[in-house]
Amino acid sequence: MRPLPSLMPCLTASIMVAMALLAMPCAAAAEDSPAWQSCVGTATPPPQRVSACTTVIKTKTETGNRLAAAYCNRGHGLTEQRELDRALADLDEAVRIDPDYACAYSNRGRVHAFKRDLDRAIADYDQAIRINPDFALAYNNRGDAYVGKGETERALADFDKAIELDPQLAIAYGNRGFLYYRRHDNARAIADYTAQIGLRPSLLAYINRGNAYRDSEQLDRAAADYAEVIRLAPEDARGWRNRGLIRLFQGDAKGGLADYDKALQFDPADVDSWNNRGQAKLRLGDRKGAIADFRKALALRPDLEIARASLRRLGAKP
Repeated sequence: MRPLPSLMPCLTASIMVAMALLAMPCAAAAEDSPAWQSCVGTATPPPQRVSACTTVIKTKTETGNRLAAAYCNRGHGLTEQRELDRALADLDEAVRIDPDYACAYSNRGRVHAFKRDLDRAIADYDQAIRINPDFALAYNNRGDAYVGKGETERALADFDKAIELDPQLAIAYGNRGFLYYRRHDNARAIADYTAQIGLRPSLLAYINRGNAYRDSEQLDRAAADYAEVIRLAPEDARGWRNRGLIRLFQGDAKGGLADYDKALQFDPADVDSWNNRGQAKLRLGDRKGAIADFRKALALRPDLEIARASLRRLGAKP
């Protein structure tokens, strides 16, 4: 498939953030307090986790590994809320209390990664792996940090290892799929995204697989993945604008226009959607509407030459 010269592909698959799982050193027993169970429970939302772990810490009833777990899990909740400095302080304390606590190093590495201090992140993931060589999530997160540093071979090796250790770790398939996608190895990317979707479906996984299908000219399958994004999140512009692009590639200007109308309803600042809707209008004979959309695209991004060229061809001023 040769891409249409005036369309702007909506590549929404930026590097995926490896989502560290909760530190779970001690299973909650029936006799544990409600605060402890909420602190370490896998389903506890971040604000409630922070509150519960704070209660555990303030009661001063826990010591050793369990106290470290409370700090680690509170640090995880704070990380999810992007309170990174507070999270880092808690994870430092978890490591101080229990220097052999692999999860604390992995979660601290994740904070360093969010702060873009990738060397420190990798050092923490290294330590987590030294303590627990079977820690699949630490391999995945270190791979994510290596991607950030541009060390893709090391990243790929870490994602491979994470999957070897834990074949159910969905995010590792997604991260490895993204690397394959960047290498234009769409067949392997699609296989990994399909595995990720089978384990843990998500909007980004469907968008990423749709992009790989699109780039490998499997347009019907790409449209189906973007349609699933729309079904799951009808107010998310990404599904609409990506499916709109496919419809324009397939010659369905009316369908493309309808999708870009929706995309702009939910994300009126998206330059590519204005430009591509202009193309759809032009193909449907709406010259005035096309000119208005190209001008809007230029107003948002004055250096968008593709919209400027379209206006020149129409004999219209920017």
